[in-house]
Amino acid sequence: MLDFYFNPSDDILLNALRRDQDDDEKIRQSVREIMQCVREKGDEALYYYARKFDDSDLDSLFVAEEEIEESGKKIDSTLKEAIDQAARNIRAFHEKEMPQGESLETMEGIWCSRKIVPVNRPGLYVPGGTAPLFSTVLMLAIPASIAGCSDIMLSTPAKNGFISPAILYAAKVAKVHRILKVGGAQAIAAFAFGTESVEKRNKIFGPGNRFVSYAKMEASRYVAIDMLAGPSEVMVVADKDADPTYVATDLLSQSEHGPDSQAIMVFIGSEVEAEKKRDDVMKEVNRLLQKLPRSEYMKKSLGKSRILAFDSRKRAMHAVNEYAPEHLIINTADYRELLDDVESAGSVFLGPYSPESAGDYASGTNHTLPTSGFAKSTSGVSVDSFIKKITVQELSRKGAARIAETVMEMARNESLFAHREAMEVRL
Repeated sequence: MLDFYFNPSDDILLNALRRDQDDDEKIRQSVREIMQCVREKGDEALYYYARKFDDSDLDSLFVAEEEIEESGKKIDSTLKEAIDQAARNIRAFHEKEMPQGESLETMEGIWCSRKIVPVNRPGLYVPGGTAPLFSTVLMLAIPASIAGCSDIMLSTPAKNGFISPAILYAAKVAKVHRILKVGGAQAIAAFAFGTESVEKRNKIFGPGNRFVSYAKMEASRYVAIDMLAGPSEVMVVADKDADPTYVATDLLSQSEHGPDSQAIMVFIGSEVEAEKKRDDVMKEVNRLLQKLPRSEYMKKSLGKSRILAFDSRKRAMHAVNEYAPEHLIINTADYRELLDDVESAGSVFLGPYSPESAGDYASGTNHTLPTSGFAKSTSGVSVDSFIKKITVQELSRKGAARIAETVMEMARNESLFAHREAMEVRL
């Protein structure tokens, strides 16, 4: 049974919403040592860690081009069609995100604009721990290709020297240029510092476990990163009419990502209704745990999960925004109205027929999203993540004359007289 709270006070609410974020100094120290080793020894360290962590005695750090080209022949045609359809939806949605840049004559003779340019040499990290996440390949590489990035490099661990052909096929569909057969903190280090074979990346993208998250934090001192993405989490808002099977599967689908994932149900209604919904949902959770293959991961994750109930919509949505979930499912009769109250979430799923798994795979939105409360201040991966916007201005002689007095007066009052001089000599 998940811990249950009805109308918790602010103190209890904040404690109930606390994520398991123990600062494991052993992991941090291990990550620092791995990254320093890669920085000092380059390719040699990558080969060493491939043997140590992934049982891979590699003869090359990169997947051969012919292996990528032939990958479609090695996966089931049904899966191939699914990847193709997901890619089409993701590409269609993300193409709409591509900005065109703005241009404006702010005063006669003064033109301002923004130039859109791609972030070239991105490094895309795709986890390869308990399952091959070929969907993440699509989510990262498709917006990168739409943005026009050059040298798109993907890194994923080769387990026993093997990378799933589904990952290779997704990379081909998404127009990845090269695939590095390295995982974990060592892959992030290769992206951040470069090695003999890996050119340093300009920005690092992708989710991962705590080792990868700590590595990205460390790498951010040297290179840009997208965000800290992981461990995964979901919050399901429900009312008395929500189907308990739908709610249970939504909680469990997130829990199966790993033992450090978290699932929270927020119920809106009376205490009697909340207790009945809790019992109905937990009955379904326990039933499903008996049949689903990754139940051991789910049980550990559910041990960190919660059910919060409120008789006030305002208090319920306060809890939602305080937690700022990576995935937010609103399964209530008035779900469109509740959307108006959402201020902090990575991605929102509306109504009874919008499971989080749709966005994880194929609806078209991106599944690389902020976790650990970072949705309060940042967004998920999009085409915007792979572009830079450079401002441009051009002044004619008359335009410079029109703005000169304003510039010189402001510069004089800031005691920046060279700024004033640069304007005055043009009069």
